[in-house]
Amino acid sequence: MISSLVYRVSERPRHGLVLALLVFAAALCYAQGSKGQEGAAAKPVAESSAAVEQIQAGKALFASQCSFCHGRDAGGGESGPDLTASALVEQDLHGDKIGVVVRNGRLAKGMPAFGNVDDQQLAALVAFIHDRKANAKEGRRRTVDVADLQTGNAEAGLRYFNGAGGCAKCHSASGDLAGIGGKLQGLELLKRMLYRENERAAGGHGAEPTKAIPTATVTLPSGQTVSGKLAYRDEFTIGLIDPSGWYRSWPVTQVKFTVVNPLAAHIEQLGKYTDEDMHDVLAYLATLR
Repeated sequence: MISSLVYRVSERPRHGLVLALLVFAAALCYAQGSKGQEGAAAKPVAESSAAVEQIQAGKALFASQCSFCHGRDAGGGESGPDLTASALVEQDLHGDKIGVVVRNGRLAKGMPAFGNVDDQQLAALVAFIHDRKANAKEGRRRTVDVADLQTGNAEAGLRYFNGAGGCAKCHSASGDLAGIGGKLQGLELLKRMLYRENERAAGGHGAEPTKAIPTATVTLPSGQTVSGKLAYRDEFTIGLIDPSGWYRSWPVTQVKFTVVNPLAAHIEQLGKYTDEDMHDVLAYLATLR
């Protein structure tokens, strides 16, 4: 009886110690697991912050270079399609489809090539477009409010036209722009200012719009040169339509080439305009009647 009692008393501390160790181990595992979960949660937060910054950068770039056709929210403008409902955007994976269109344009549809967009800027544009698509609502196509276009100062626009904008180097109020404010108003005038898709050929109002198509001259290893309308260009390939109407292309590493884009200055200017500058120049052009 005594020995049994002694056994039980001596065993109690051992059981208590084991229980305490088990509780301590469980608590330690829980703490380590919680720490791991907190670390795992912290990483997506950081990535999310970077994604938000990229989208914001894309938003600013889109506003300055794309919104005049596609709308500020990429939901479509008077002329540009709704990118949030675009099949091409739906199929795009990390810019593999959007990037080709941005850098090569769709000249037949009046979209210029934006060859000056670097990889970082392109990634930001792609992120913004996909973000807008993910957050788009039905019935999203919008029109431009005329009042939004009538906020500029014509005198400031004249100063910018003759000065910082460099417009007067190629254009003249008494020459190619004479009377333009009476022929085009609102969005049509803005489009003509930013990109010359609506410029009329000599022949009056009934003439078809002219397209300022970039041209390319390719010099082959033999020394022969081939010139024509630029049809395709990326970091691997240069392609053109020759005078006989044939499409021809070469690896850029095997030839030398030059590209002349009549709208290069307009495209470059798109990245320089502030909203204020843009509206000021538009106000000035509206006075040329």
